[in-house]
Amino acid sequence: MLKLIKPKRMSDQVFEQLKDLIFRGHLKPGERLMTERELAQHLGVSRPTVREAINKLVAMHLLDHRQGQGTFVNPPTTSADKNPLAAVLNGQDASLMDLLEVRLGLECNAVALAARRASEDDIREIEKSVEDMAAAIKEGNLGSDADISFHMAIAYATKNVVQIHIMKSLYDLLFYGIQENLQHLYTEPINLDKVLQQHTDILNALRQHDPDEAYTAMKRHITFVQDYFRERNIG
Repeated sequence: MLKLIKPKRMSDQVFEQLKDLIFRGHLKPGERLMTERELAQHLGVSRPTVREAINKLVAMHLLDHRQGQGTFVNPPTTSADKNPLAAVLNGQDASLMDLLEVRLGLECNAVALAARRASEDDIREIEKSVEDMAAAIKEGNLGSDADISFHMAIAYATKNVVQIHIMKSLYDLLFYGIQENLQHLYTEPINLDKVLQQHTDILNALRQHDPDEAYTAMKRHITFVQDYFRERNIG
Protein backbone atom coordinates (compact mmCIF):
# COMPACT_ATOMS: atom_id res chain seq x y z
CA MET A 1 0.00 0.00 0.00
CA LEU A 2 3.04 2.24 0.20
CA LYS A 3 3.53 4.79 -2.56
CA LEU A 4 6.69 6.32 -3.89
CA ILE A 5 7.60 9.68 -2.37
CA LYS A 6 7.65 12.21 -5.17
CA PRO A 7 9.94 15.23 -4.87
CA LYS A 8 8.12 18.55 -5.03
CA ARG A 9 8.37 20.15 -8.44
CA MET A 10 10.49 23.29 -8.67
CA SER A 11 7.60 25.27 -10.16
CA ASP A 12 5.37 24.28 -7.23
CA GLN A 13 7.98 25.58 -4.79
CA VAL A 14 8.22 28.88 -6.69
CA PHE A 15 4.41 29.06 -6.77
CA GLU A 16 4.16 28.53 -2.99
CA GLN A 17 6.81 31.18 -2.26
CA LEU A 18 5.15 33.82 -4.44
CA LYS A 19 1.66 32.95 -3.19
CA ASP A 20 2.79 33.26 0.44
CA LEU A 21 4.38 36.65 -0.29
CA ILE A 22 1.03 37.82 -1.71
CA PHE A 23 -1.05 36.44 1.16
CA ARG A 24 1.34 37.80 3.79
CA GLY A 25 1.14 41.23 2.17
CA HIS A 26 4.81 41.49 1.17
CA LEU A 27 3.69 41.82 -2.43
CA LYS A 28 1.05 44.54 -2.44
CA PRO A 29 -1.98 44.90 -4.76
CA GLY A 30 -0.88 46.76 -7.88
CA GLU A 31 2.81 46.01 -7.31
CA ARG A 32 4.84 44.94 -10.34
CA LEU A 33 6.59 41.59 -10.04
CA MET A 34 10.25 41.16 -10.96
CA THR A 35 10.81 39.88 -14.48
CA GLU A 36 11.03 36.15 -15.14
CA ARG A 37 14.78 36.49 -15.63
CA GLU A 38 15.25 38.36 -12.35
CA LEU A 39 13.08 35.87 -10.42
CA ALA A 40 14.93 32.93 -11.96
CA GLN A 41 18.28 34.42 -10.90
CA HIS A 42 17.09 35.16 -7.35
CA LEU A 43 15.54 31.71 -6.90
CA GLY A 44 18.21 29.70 -8.72
CA VAL A 45 15.78 28.07 -11.15
CA SER A 46 15.07 28.23 -14.88
CA ARG A 47 12.84 30.82 -16.54
CA PRO A 48 10.34 28.15 -17.72
CA THR A 49 10.00 27.06 -14.06
CA VAL A 50 9.21 30.62 -13.03
CA ARG A 51 6.83 31.04 -15.97
CA GLU A 52 4.88 27.91 -14.98
CA ALA A 53 4.49 29.19 -11.40
CA ILE A 54 3.40 32.64 -12.60
CA ASN A 55 0.87 31.16 -15.02
CA LYS A 56 -0.69 29.22 -12.13
CA LEU A 57 -0.96 32.40 -10.04
CA VAL A 58 -2.49 34.22 -13.03
CA ALA A 59 -5.04 31.41 -13.37
CA MET A 60 -5.92 31.91 -9.69
CA HIS A 61 -6.35 35.66 -10.37
CA LEU A 62 -3.66 36.50 -7.83
CA LEU A 63 -1.49 37.97 -10.60
CA ASP A 64 -2.33 39.81 -13.80
CA HIS A 65 -0.05 39.60 -16.82
CA ARG A 66 -0.20 42.75 -18.93
CA GLN A 67 1.33 42.53 -22.39
CA GLY A 68 4.34 44.79 -22.71
CA GLN A 69 4.06 46.04 -19.10
CA GLY A 70 4.84 43.07 -16.89
CA THR A 71 3.07 41.03 -14.23
CA PHE A 72 1.19 42.75 -11.39
CA VAL A 73 -0.39 41.67 -8.11
CA ASN A 74 -4.17 41.76 -8.36
CA PRO A 75 -6.24 43.46 -5.66
CA PRO A 76 -8.42 41.07 -3.64
CA THR A 77 -11.82 40.39 -5.12
CA THR A 78 -15.08 39.06 -3.74
CA SER A 79 -16.58 38.20 -7.13
CA ALA A 80 -18.08 34.70 -7.28
CA ASP A 81 -16.32 33.73 -10.52
CA LYS A 82 -12.88 34.22 -8.93
CA ASN A 83 -13.37 33.06 -5.36
CA PRO A 84 -14.85 29.62 -4.55
CA LEU A 85 -16.07 30.80 -1.14
CA ALA A 86 -17.69 33.84 -2.69
CA ALA A 87 -19.38 31.50 -5.17
CA VAL A 88 -20.84 29.49 -2.30
CA LEU A 89 -22.07 32.67 -0.63
CA ASN A 90 -23.35 34.20 -3.86
CA GLY A 91 -26.99 35.11 -3.39
CA GLN A 92 -26.88 34.21 0.31
CA ASP A 93 -26.74 37.86 1.43
CA ALA A 94 -23.87 37.27 3.88
CA SER A 95 -23.28 40.31 6.08
CA LEU A 96 -20.26 41.81 7.79
CA MET A 97 -21.69 40.56 11.08
CA ASP A 98 -21.78 37.02 9.63
CA LEU A 99 -18.10 37.33 8.75
CA LEU A 100 -17.24 38.71 12.19
CA GLU A 101 -19.01 35.78 13.89
CA VAL A 102 -16.91 33.32 11.89
CA ARG A 103 -13.73 35.28 12.58
CA LEU A 104 -14.48 35.27 16.32
CA GLY A 105 -14.28 31.49 16.51
CA LEU A 106 -11.61 30.98 13.89
CA GLU A 107 -9.15 33.67 14.95
CA CYS A 108 -9.45 33.32 18.72
CA ASN A 109 -8.45 29.67 18.42
CA ALA A 110 -5.75 30.56 15.88
CA VAL A 111 -4.09 33.16 18.08
CA ALA A 112 -4.02 30.73 21.03
CA LEU A 113 -2.21 28.20 18.84
CA ALA A 114 0.11 30.91 17.55
CA ALA A 115 1.00 31.92 21.11
CA ARG A 116 2.25 28.38 21.74
CA ARG A 117 4.00 27.86 18.40
CA ALA A 118 5.15 31.20 16.98
CA SER A 119 8.83 31.43 16.06
CA GLU A 120 10.89 34.59 16.30
CA ASP A 121 10.40 35.08 12.56
CA ASP A 122 6.62 34.83 13.02
CA ILE A 123 6.72 37.42 15.80
CA ARG A 124 8.76 39.76 13.60
CA GLU A 125 6.18 39.41 10.79
CA ILE A 126 3.38 40.33 13.20
CA GLU A 127 5.41 43.21 14.66
CA LYS A 128 6.00 44.59 11.17
CA SER A 129 2.29 44.56 10.35
CA VAL A 130 1.52 46.49 13.56
CA GLU A 131 4.24 49.04 12.71
CA ASP A 132 2.93 49.36 9.13
CA MET A 133 -0.63 49.92 10.37
CA ALA A 134 0.57 52.59 12.82
CA ALA A 135 2.43 54.37 10.01
CA ALA A 136 -0.60 54.18 7.68
CA ILE A 137 -2.95 55.62 10.32
CA LYS A 138 -0.47 58.39 11.07
CA GLU A 139 -0.56 59.31 7.37
CA GLY A 140 -4.36 59.43 7.45
CA ASN A 141 -4.96 56.05 5.78
CA LEU A 142 -7.02 53.10 6.99
CA GLY A 143 -4.14 50.64 7.21
CA SER A 144 -6.27 47.80 5.79
CA ASP A 145 -3.31 46.17 3.97
CA ALA A 146 -1.35 45.99 7.22
CA ASP A 147 -4.46 44.80 9.08
CA ILE A 148 -4.96 41.83 6.77
CA SER A 149 -1.22 41.06 6.94
CA PHE A 150 -1.51 40.99 10.75
CA HIS A 151 -4.28 38.39 10.73
CA MET A 152 -2.63 36.30 7.98
CA ALA A 153 0.69 36.32 9.87
CA ILE A 154 -1.08 34.92 12.93
CA ALA A 155 -2.56 32.14 10.77
CA TYR A 156 0.93 31.21 9.54
CA ALA A 157 2.22 31.24 13.13
CA THR A 158 -0.25 28.48 14.09
CA LYS A 159 1.82 25.99 12.03
CA ASN A 160 -1.51 24.34 11.29
CA VAL A 161 -1.87 23.71 7.56
CA VAL A 162 -5.68 23.51 7.77
CA GLN A 163 -5.88 26.85 9.61
CA ILE A 164 -3.61 28.47 7.02
CA HIS A 165 -5.62 27.15 4.07
CA ILE A 166 -8.93 28.21 5.63
CA MET A 167 -7.55 31.73 6.09
CA LYS A 168 -6.24 31.70 2.53
CA SER A 169 -9.71 30.73 1.30
CA LEU A 170 -11.17 33.52 3.41
CA TYR A 171 -8.54 36.00 2.20
CA ASP A 172 -10.67 37.91 -0.29
CA LEU A 173 -13.69 38.13 2.01
CA LEU A 174 -11.46 38.90 4.97
CA PHE A 175 -9.80 41.76 3.10
CA TYR A 176 -13.18 43.09 2.02
CA GLY A 177 -14.58 42.77 5.55
CA ILE A 178 -11.63 44.47 7.22
CA GLN A 179 -11.69 47.30 4.70
CA GLU A 180 -15.42 47.81 5.25
CA ASN A 181 -15.00 47.62 9.03
CA LEU A 182 -12.26 50.25 9.02
CA GLN A 183 -14.22 52.55 6.72
CA HIS A 184 -17.12 52.52 9.19
CA LEU A 185 -14.82 52.89 12.19
CA TYR A 186 -13.00 55.78 10.50
CA THR A 187 -16.08 57.99 10.91
CA GLU A 188 -14.78 58.26 14.48
CA PRO A 189 -10.95 58.35 14.01
CA ILE A 190 -10.27 57.44 17.65
CA ASN A 191 -11.55 53.96 16.81
CA LEU A 192 -8.56 53.28 14.56
CA ASP A 193 -6.27 54.07 17.48
CA LYS A 194 -8.28 51.59 19.56
CA VAL A 195 -7.92 48.91 16.87
CA LEU A 196 -4.18 49.57 16.72
CA GLN A 197 -3.92 49.24 20.51
CA GLN A 198 -5.89 45.99 20.35
CA HIS A 199 -3.42 44.65 17.76
CA THR A 200 -0.58 45.70 20.06
CA ASP A 201 -2.18 43.86 22.99
CA ILE A 202 -2.45 40.72 20.85
CA LEU A 203 1.18 41.11 19.77
CA ASN A 204 2.33 41.47 23.40
CA ALA A 205 0.51 38.27 24.37
CA LEU A 206 2.17 36.46 21.46
CA ARG A 207 5.58 37.77 22.52
CA GLN A 208 4.93 36.31 25.98
CA HIS A 209 3.69 33.03 24.41
CA ASP A 210 0.58 33.33 26.58
CA PRO A 211 -2.29 31.50 24.80
CA ASP A 212 -4.97 32.53 27.31
CA GLU A 213 -4.14 36.23 27.11
CA ALA A 214 -3.78 36.03 23.32
CA TYR A 215 -7.24 34.42 23.07
CA THR A 216 -8.74 37.08 25.34
CA ALA A 217 -7.06 39.93 23.44
CA MET A 218 -8.29 38.66 20.06
CA LYS A 219 -11.81 38.17 21.43
CA ARG A 220 -11.74 41.72 22.82
CA HIS A 221 -10.63 43.02 19.41
CA ILE A 222 -13.32 41.31 17.33
CA THR A 223 -16.14 41.90 19.83
CA PHE A 224 -15.21 45.59 19.88
CA VAL A 225 -16.01 45.78 16.16
CA GLN A 226 -19.14 43.65 16.60
CA ASP A 227 -20.41 45.89 19.39
CA TYR A 228 -19.70 49.03 17.37
CA PHE A 229 -21.69 47.70 14.42
CA ARG A 230 -24.51 46.36 16.60
CA GLU A 231 -24.97 49.67 18.40
CA ARG A 232 -25.23 51.50 15.08
CA ASN A 233 -27.26 48.86 13.22
CA ILE A 234 -24.46 48.40 10.65
CA GLY A 235 -23.79 45.18 8.78
